[in-house]
Formats: sequence, structure tokens, C-alpha cells
Amino acid sequence: MKSTHNELQKPFVFGQAIGVNHFIGRERELKRLTANFSHGINTILMAPRRWGKTSLVKRTMSEIKNDYIKVIYIDAYFCRNEYDFYNHFAECILHQTNSKFEQWAETAGEFLMRLTPKISYNLPSAEEYSVSLGITPRTHQPEEILQLPEIIAQRKNIHLMICIDEFQQIGEFTDSMTVQKRMRSVWQHQEHVNYCLFGSKKHLLQNMFLKSSYPFYKFGDIIPLDPIEEKTWLPYLQQGFKSWGKNISEDIARQLCQKVQLHPSYIQQLAWLTLLNTDSEATESTLLQGLDDLINENSALFIQQTEHLTPYQLNFLYAMLDGITSDFAKEDIREQYQLGSYSNIARIKTALIEKELIDTYKGAVVFADPVFVLWMRRNMNQ
Repeated sequence: MKSTHNELQKPFVFGQAIGVNHFIGRERELKRLTANFSHGINTILMAPRRWGKTSLVKRTMSEIKNDYIKVIYIDAYFCRNEYDFYNHFAECILHQTNSKFEQWAETAGEFLMRLTPKISYNLPSAEEYSVSLGITPRTHQPEEILQLPEIIAQRKNIHLMICIDEFQQIGEFTDSMTVQKRMRSVWQHQEHVNYCLFGSKKHLLQNMFLKSSYPFYKFGDIIPLDPIEEKTWLPYLQQGFKSWGKNISEDIARQLCQKVQLHPSYIQQLAWLTLLNTDSEATESTLLQGLDDLINENSALFIQQTEHLTPYQLNFLYAMLDGITSDFAKEDIREQYQLGSYSNIARIKTALIEKELIDTYKGAVVFADPVFVLWMRRNMNQ
């Protein structure tokens, strides 16, 4: 596929979902997710923040060529309570299953009575419109809204795959467990609708889908995302530099990947900053300049994340900087790094995971953000 002129001006993309021309790797995950979408399999994506989940889902959406299957994308990030979600859920489903306003109005009137919608749309195009439905506890029961996609799918003779981004927001609602039970009880019986659920807070999603006491336990196929292999990144980085009339050797490209530990978003951002520092040929010096820029750009965030940490929590991070990834409760480690009592270790670990500073990966404790590690080494006397 040819790149457009606009895309040629963006050799590297970060801070947003990746389009088709910048999507690389993930062949196995793309094949599996496409199969799940095509055959009606509930799916949960598990990966750290900015690891490419949204990009993978949107790439998969473009792979679905079957007119019988309609993929709906919903971003739940701004939903702060149960009825915020129901309004947004219904609005997205109605909007994305009805291309014209007249179709939307007919469908909404048929399936959602007692509405007081606020409607705005751009003339003369009837395809560009937005609606605020006004769903409240007085107008609708939760089950009515949750069942809406199944009713629409049956009536239109289609199958819906509903992708909900930032699904962990539901876990932060008041009385969240009751809300999750309602969702699970309705969704698990739907025959014409399936769901792909994912989000940016991995530890919250793990609680929701991996703990047997939670309603969404064993709700669907869980797909973890591993890092994209270094060998996949190298030709992509070299092509990006080439599109701007510059070069980056395979060795420097490899160093770039390793500096940020194969973090997809940071690779793209560091490549861009290195490109800007490069006249014609990327060098170790221009790479380090780019890395310094990357650390500086994130410095304010890292200061905010660490300024209220307890001494115990900071000491835990210092231990990790020294290469310790397990056995924090051992007496010699606790004493060397002043981590407090044996029972204190679990509390420290939980707190740092909730603050998204650390994560667990294949049985080890790891830093959640590779640039945060570089910032700590530079700014905290390590």
C-alpha cells in the first residue's frame, strides 16, 4: 500500500493509535484476534500501557471484510460512573450501526423509549451527527441498555463485535462489582454479540479477568502482548530515516531499541528525536542526544509520580535498580535496602503496582516504564 503525502511527513508515530502504514509485527496476535472477531469469541487483551493494544484492535477491525460482522469501537476513558457508561455505550452502538441520522432516530425510537436526547449534526451531511441520549436510572434499567446490541443485531441480521477500550474504568465505579455482575449476566447469554475488552491499566484488568472472585473471570480468550522482536524493528527504523533522506545503521537502530527495552511507543518517539538530531547519518552521539531529550520530556511526570513515595517504596525501587527482581522478603535484602518487616514487602509491592511504577512479568518484578529507570539513574544518585 502506498503511503499518502501526509504519512510521509510522519516517519514515526507515537502518542496515538498506529495506522496501517506504521503497523509492524504482531502477525501472530493479529491472526488470532482476527479469527476471534470473525468467529464470535470474547477476547481480553493484556499488556502494559502504550504497548499497542488500541493499534492492534483497530488494525484487526480493518481486516474484517465480512459484511455480516460489524465491529464497534467504544472508548470508556471518560466514563466516571455506571450511567455515564450506559449513555456512551448506547450512543456508540446506535451511531456505528446507523450511518444516517434518520436511521439512528428510527432505531433509537424503536428500542429506547422514554429518551430526551440532545442532537446535533452538521448540515448538509446527515452522516455527521452527535447525540446525547439522556439515559438515567429513572428512564431505563441497566439490563435494557446492556441488551441493546443483541436486539439491534438480531433485527439487522448482523453479528456485532464490541471493542471497549479503557475497560478498567468500570472497575473504578461506585459499587463496581454489582455493575460487573450485571454486565456479565447479560452479555454471557447474547448470541449475536461478542466483546473485546482491553485498557491501559494492566493491574486493574488482571484483577477483573484473572481473579476467580470477580464476575468477568473466564469471560473470554485472554491474549497477552509480548514485545515486538528487535529484528522486526530494524528495517522499519531504517526505512523511516530513509524517507527523510537520512540513514541509521543496523547497529545504531539496535541500540535504539535496547535503550528503551523494546517499548513500542518509546521506540517510535526516540527514533523521531534521534532523527531530528541527525544531519545525515545517525550516530551514538545523536542517539544519546535523542535519549536525553526523551528523558527530559518525561521528567515532570516522573517527579510527580515519585514526590509522594514513602522511604520504603523508594528503597524498593533502589533495590530494583541494583538488579533485584525477586526475594525482596529475604532478611539480607530487607536489611540492606531498609525495606522494613517481612509483611511490609507485600504492601510496598502492591502500592507501587497501583501507582504503575512497577509490574510483574513472568514471575519477576520489573519497572513498568523503561525511561523512568533511566530518569531514576540520572536524577536520584544511582
